[in-house]
Amino acid sequence: MKILYGVQGTGNGHITRARAMAKCFHEQGVSVDYMFSGREPSQYFDMDIFGPYCTFRGLSFVTEDGKVQVFKSARKLNLLSFIKDVRALNVDSYDLIINDFEPVSAWAGKLSGKQVINISHQAAFYDPLVPMLSVASLHRRFISLFAPSDLALGVHWLPFGGRILPPFVEVNCDNKQSHSFKLVYLPFENLDEIISLLTLFSDEDFIVYHPDMTEKKHIENCHINPLNRVNFIHDLQNCNGVICNAGFELSSEALTLGKKLLVKPLQGQFEQLSNAKVLVDMQRATIMHSLNEFTLDNWLTEQGVEKVNFPSDPAPLINWLLAGNYQEPEQLCEQLWLRV
Repeated sequence: MKILYGVQGTGNGHITRARAMAKCFHEQGVSVDYMFSGREPSQYFDMDIFGPYCTFRGLSFVTEDGKVQVFKSARKLNLLSFIKDVRALNVDSYDLIINDFEPVSAWAGKLSGKQVINISHQAAFYDPLVPMLSVASLHRRFISLFAPSDLALGVHWLPFGGRILPPFVEVNCDNKQSHSFKLVYLPFENLDEIISLLTLFSDEDFIVYHPDMTEKKHIENCHINPLNRVNFIHDLQNCNGVICNAGFELSSEALTLGKKLLVKPLQGQFEQLSNAKVLVDMQRATIMHSLNEFTLDNWLTEQGVEKVNFPSDPAPLINWLLAGNYQEPEQLCEQLWLRV
């Protein structure tokens, strides 16, 4: 079976999920071609696991100061360039296209009549039981148009419906320690505003990762770092709390390690607003809707949480994909939830 794996590159969570899949494909000796879209090629990092990969511009949104900028996103949208990308991606030789909410490969597969399976967190929102805090029907329509597929398997923290998988989380719980510092990853927020908030709490230590950084820097009680997957996971394992946007993969890693969470959902992004609500309903996180010192102060005094044992090995999913019988995904999902 020849497989193309298309990955949305605007957020690191999609790439994190693809890394776990790529590792398992490699261990089973399965050759997979990977393609990414949604960010500048120079902004990808720690990509060795994927071997030679290709990138396209794709479709993405513009964010400023923790908010999705609708009008700037619309102005950035270049449909002619997107159509050229879809036509340039030749999928004729592939038997299967796996898609993590990536629009170029999804549309190329649809137009070529290829089997496209969407395995993503966004696909979970097809299920009406998954909370959505705004116009649900419009957002579900958006998901289906953005990255169309023949079969959609969602990924979420709870088995809301029959076609939702648990996340595969690779962090090593055996190396987990408990130091006093807090890990901060708020890539959509203004870095100066983040530091202004954190330095108000001089008795606390914060390790901050931000895409605006190119080298390490130390400001009062904040150690600020450029993005680096290996160093980030090390600090995630050793911190005693995580402050982040309400993305899916980092929250999944924090839940697996039993780290308390303070999440600031990206305003205007329905997925993160929904994630924040689910985390609060699970009693696994506190929400702050702005960089608020009072919310942070209260959260710093909260106790830790019990960890959630999500599976780390996606082999059952990959074996199911390779078997080629996609008629009853509910049995696969049920099997994987028994491991949580």
